[in-house]
Amino acid sequence: MVRCHVITRVLVLTMLHSSAVSTASPAVAADVVVYGETLAGISAAIQAARLGRSVVLLAQSNHLGGVATAGLTATDMNRSASIGGIAREFYGHIYDHYLQPSAWRGDEREKFFERAKTRTYAGKDDALRMQWVYESHVAEEILADMLQDAGVIVVRQCLIAENADAVEMTNGRILALRTTSGERHGGLTFIDASYEGDLMARAGVSHVIGREGNAAFGETMNGIHPAGFVGISRRSIDPWVRPGDPSSGLLPFIERGLWGRPGDQDNRSQAYCYRVTITDDPANRLPLVKPANFDPLWHEALVRRLQLNPDAPLHTIISLAPMPNHKADTNGLDFIGGNYAYPAATHRERARIAEMHRDYALGMLWTLAHDERIPASIREEMMPWGLPMDEFTDHGNFPHQLYVREARRMRGGFVMKEENVRREARADADHGVAIGSYALDSHVVSRVLDADGQVLNEGSRLESRFRGLPLYPISYHALVPQAKECRNLLVPVCLSATHVAYASIRMEPVFMVLGQAAGAAAALSIESRVAVQDVSYPRLRSVLISAGQILDHPSIQAVPPLAPAPAVLP
Repeated sequence: MVRCHVITRVLVLTMLHSSAVSTASPAVAADVVVYGETLAGISAAIQAARLGRSVVLLAQSNHLGGVATAGLTATDMNRSASIGGIAREFYGHIYDHYLQPSAWRGDEREKFFERAKTRTYAGKDDALRMQWVYESHVAEEILADMLQDAGVIVVRQCLIAENADAVEMTNGRILALRTTSGERHGGLTFIDASYEGDLMARAGVSHVIGREGNAAFGETMNGIHPAGFVGISRRSIDPWVRPGDPSSGLLPFIERGLWGRPGDQDNRSQAYCYRVTITDDPANRLPLVKPANFDPLWHEALVRRLQLNPDAPLHTIISLAPMPNHKADTNGLDFIGGNYAYPAATHRERARIAEMHRDYALGMLWTLAHDERIPASIREEMMPWGLPMDEFTDHGNFPHQLYVREARRMRGGFVMKEENVRREARADADHGVAIGSYALDSHVVSRVLDADGQVLNEGSRLESRFRGLPLYPISYHALVPQAKECRNLLVPVCLSATHVAYASIRMEPVFMVLGQAAGAAAALSIESRVAVQDVSYPRLRSVLISAGQILDHPSIQAVPPLAPAPAVLP
């Protein structure tokens, strides 16, 4: 059985060094302070604790696991053999849980994997005893157990302050961070494992938001990128609020023209969404209802797409990846154009943007099920689905974490680039601490009206999905800032990468592996009394291999990618 433990909040621990002492506010101190409850943050905390360090994990919400326990439960793992260490333990615990007959309620394990295998990269690996399709509440309970077993202290609902003294620094080192509630968290080494990179930014570490121009790093897939019609073949939807009437204005989130030339830099990020969990089990189902702030114009482009192509199946609009116990993980509820301000926004503004995304997701699902202009076949397929009563019970049965696909990206000691993930001319990043393999997968960024009056998607890239990229190493130096900026911070999520490289790296299992590398490096930097930039790579590599990590990509280069899920059309 999965054990569920409440990890209690601890307000005061023995201070570790006098420079971290403050009498102005309550304090929590540890050797390693991890900001962000993502899979990367959790694995970083566990690894540092296993190496004998005291660790505090500052969870931004009241939950653990980030988007991986908030609906993204059809994990993007196309080569399970490349995932080791704490990540393999985590997916192993999931495998063991679902071996138990009691884990299945009105469902059967064998039948489930038969219908799931073509939609979730097979969903499991029996030889490795790993499973990467699961229910959110199961995964969160497992993560809580793992943290407790490692002795990690978790402080929940902990957001970094937004004022000028949110991060205390001296001589290029962080001494402490302060939270919006006034608490001060001192430490020797810090890890920013958040999706947004707020600790990194407040520490003055160089970073970017948006897409580099192709010229910046000699890339071919970066910057502004017109990417195909919103409609069918060579015909797009009518873009006007009143069809055929330009005086009525454009539909929401469609722009009148490109804001630069193809390949140019901008400050926009690929669309976000909620990975909404739904169920067709009548005993566990709440109906999909129109949200209070429903705006039909937000979904008019969708309606018009389907009017142009009434025979389109539902899976070309959204995917419904099967989850255990008659649930599904939805993907494709992307709110295109709704996230531009999010990466650098205040906490309050991010909450407002997240709420807009919630309204958009629920409104889109309701539209697909109930709008009479939607083809009857799609409405009939959507009607049996609703929100599960046994998930997100403290959050209206709706996921608690927005899927922030990309926000800030650090400019650190090494920048992962297109040539590195493609291994062009064997352009391998050195000092590898993780292996990447996923497709170059950037979702739509914007929608734009071209000179001919056609509506185009902009920004989407999906390359190498069916064969996968070559297995490639991710450099340790992409996890650390420039030494002149900060010497005791590691950044495994908003790491140093271009938009193109990040489009492949940004998968949750890889974040978990990178988090473990960050946790190990944090512990070793304290042990050796050196800056994180100067941690011995041979020593780090030895620790990671001893902990079960997979670092030698040539040894598994022959492993083919697993069968991919069907693509959702833009």
